[in-house]
Amino acid sequence: MELNKYIEHTLLKQDAVKADFEKLFKEAVENRFFGVCVNPEYVEMAAKRLNGTGVKVVTVVGFPLGATRVEVKAFEAAQAISDGADEVDMVINVTDLKNGEFDKIIAEISAIKCVCEDHVLKVILETDLLNGLEIKTACELCVKGGADFVKTSTGFVKGGVGAKVEDVKLMYETVAPHGLGVKASGGIKTRYSAQALIEAGATRLGTSSGVAIVS
Repeated sequence: MELNKYIEHTLLKQDAVKADFEKLFKEAVENRFFGVCVNPEYVEMAAKRLNGTGVKVVTVVGFPLGATRVEVKAFEAAQAISDGADEVDMVINVTDLKNGEFDKIIAEISAIKCVCEDHVLKVILETDLLNGLEIKTACELCVKGGADFVKTSTGFVKGGVGAKVEDVKLMYETVAPHGLGVKASGGIKTRYSAQALIEAGATRLGTSSGVAIVS
């Protein structure tokens, strides 16, 4: 299994410095990772450094809480794409999900996808905060909203586990018949866990431990 082709080499730390990003880009190219995932401020830098390498640039929107107005998320996504992002990972508003405001969630996903056009849109569900029924429901809303992927986690929930095999399996079973992919992220540190998540249905892995996983 060529795990490198699944990996989005991730650096979303608040205290990251320029040298950390340069290291991230270098490792992504050397290991032929699918892409890198960085905060919106660093998309333009990533796009310039990775131009012509085949490594995709992924960024996050409404990160990490998802509790941002749709107009702001849409602007953030549009700016990121203008700066060179290939893919956008937006965070769902978990409060809206818990409150049963499903039409609002569908409308938000649709609005962001409209901005993204042919760029891939992933929707982060934050599975650590959801039960099985809520995960399934959120996946169904993503299908209706026109998302390209569903994603497990931000990795920023205090005490959270992140990507779990059973959650990824449920997500895959819900969205795969509709052509959506599944991105597992959060707490993926070993080759064993990476392989288990892929076997459960993950088609992409978000991790800051990509080098350790492939080596």
